[in-house]
Amino acid sequence: RVREMAEVFTPSWICNSQNNLIDNDWFGRNSVFNEELVLVDGTQTWKTHKHKIAFPKGKTWIDYVNETRLEVTCGEAPYISSRYDATSGNFIPIEERIGLLDRKLRIINENVQDSIEWLAAAQNAFKNVYAFEWQGDSLLLARESMLITFIENYKMKFKNEPMTKY
Repeated sequence: RVREMAEVFTPSWICNSQNNLIDNDWFGRNSVFNEELVLVDGTQTWKTHKHKIAFPKGKTWIDYVNETRLEVTCGEAPYISSRYDATSGNFIPIEERIGLLDRKLRIINENVQDSIEWLAAAQNAFKNVYAFEWQGDSLLLARESMLITFIENYKMKFKNEPMTKY
């Protein structure tokens, strides 16, 4: 991994902060999903809001899921699916994740109870998150992360594995 090939790893707190900027604009208010924090030791992190996300007048959860998001240099996709902090390797629990896809899946989890409707909404979420990556190994990790994110969210929501056949 070399900086000359743009192979640097972005800490999750930076991904969160930048993704928050996108959501602040879309929702018309700040700190929708979480509150950014600086701990006493200088560590930057966030505290996730546990309440159901409220939508601004004229916008719905479906609008949010269908809103297109693009990451032009995704690497391992920490801006999309934050399963772990790319700089430390520390796992991030599903409820604390801050990626663009993670946020869409949170919204779906909060608003959909039926597995068929959930799968359709999740498919729309995936269809509306785009990413580009030059390095094949990073692209493979990004794809894997997105697939596992789908599986983890499905298992958390419905307490069983998604079917492997459709």
